[in-house]
Amino acid sequence: MDPYSAEGELINIHNHFHQGQYQDVVDFDATALSPDNALPARVLQLRARLALGQAEDVLADVRGAPEPELRAVAALAELALGDPDSAVQTVEALAQSGDAAAENATVQVVGGTVLQAAGRSEEALAVLGRHQGNLDAVALIVQIHLQQNRNDLALKEVAAARRWAQDSLLVNLAESWVGLRLGGEKYQQAFYVFEELAQAPATSSVRTLVSQAVAELHLGRTEEAQAALDQAMKKEPGFAEAIANLLVLNVIVGKSPEELKSALQKANPEHSFLTDLAEKSDLFDRAATKYKARVAA
Repeated sequence: MDPYSAEGELINIHNHFHQGQYQDVVDFDATALSPDNALPARVLQLRARLALGQAEDVLADVRGAPEPELRAVAALAELALGDPDSAVQTVEALAQSGDAAAENATVQVVGGTVLQAAGRSEEALAVLGRHQGNLDAVALIVQIHLQQNRNDLALKEVAAARRWAQDSLLVNLAESWVGLRLGGEKYQQAFYVFEELAQAPATSSVRTLVSQAVAELHLGRTEEAQAALDQAMKKEPGFAEAIANLLVLNVIVGKSPEELKSALQKANPEHSFLTDLAEKSDLFDRAATKYKARVAA
């Protein structure tokens, strides 16, 4: 039986992880799991701890572990601690080992995550492309294609997965990510998915609330987006994605974004919104120097 299927042992912890309920993943009681599922559950718990900012502790827990899954997690922890070179070396060694490690689903997904974060998109896709019916790999492939502005490839990936995964949470999420990029009626479809997750107590998290807010913004519903983001900020006041989207909302409705910009710089000075803004500001300044004011004689 597929452990991630509706009847599988790992369905709840797996869904908690992808709903952004990381503390629920960490607190999940894995003692009753079968031996085959103990390691996959541990990997999810370690990845959840990384998402909660516990990279040093995670690296200490897995350093020197022989299992390829835990070596991949160690690489992810190194990446989180600011050592991408070592992380990439570990992943490349696992991916090119020529043995069972290279075909390991966890190695593919975690390794692909490391490579993409290090800016090695094509290598990440090559590693992920080896998967055999792994929805985590599919979701990550979709995210990479969207970052590459290849909406066509992302849509193709989702359509293919839909044929064999049916109504899986991850397929619904991936389809919604693509929908937010395609626009039109897809905005409303994405909203339904995110709102259902965000507003149900069993599935709500700061991340699902932000996703709902993003869909609301695309639909032009600023008051509803504000409400969802307020809920997110109550759950986690320093969550960078909530702050970034509140900043965008303030610009849309004509409010000053400066206070939120400062809050975002404090929460995550390397946030993509800030780096993109700095890059565009620099380009504007350089373009402006080409033009000098002319005074008529």
